[in-house]
Amino acid sequence: MSNVLIDRLLTEFNYPEISLDNHDEFVHQQGLVVLFFPGDAETVKDATDVAVILPELVDAFDQRFNPGVVTDTFGAGMTLKRQYGFTHYPSLVFVRDGEYVGTISRIQDWSDYLSKIQSFFTAPVRRAPGFSIPVVAG
Repeated sequence: MSNVLIDRLLTEFNYPEISLDNHDEFVHQQGLVVLFFPGDAETVKDATDVAVILPELVDAFDQRFNPGVVTDTFGAGMTLKRQYGFTHYPSLVFVRDGEYVGTISRIQDWSDYLSKIQSFFTAPVRRAPGFSIPVVAG
């Protein structure tokens, strides 16, 4: 279901809508990008809050990272959610030069956003967290 605050990111701010078709091209651009996974705005409490905060974060960092929005929560969004291994909506997934850097999930304090995002510019890339299944030796 569409939401005016999430739609505003696409229409007013011209953030690209990310799907499986354009995901790889988007994340492989040079520098830091963020994928915004709002989830279903009807059921995810903080989705619209993060939709309002995201443009403010982009401005706070002088457009040093590019945002995209994953609006298809149950199709492509679910596939990409599994790829990046986060468990809670809304989430901001940061990728630098095509490699996973980190995720910020749920609503955070402004200062936490600023410090975490600042660290993502220089943090080492790593494998996205996966869903782990305990291995028992037999």
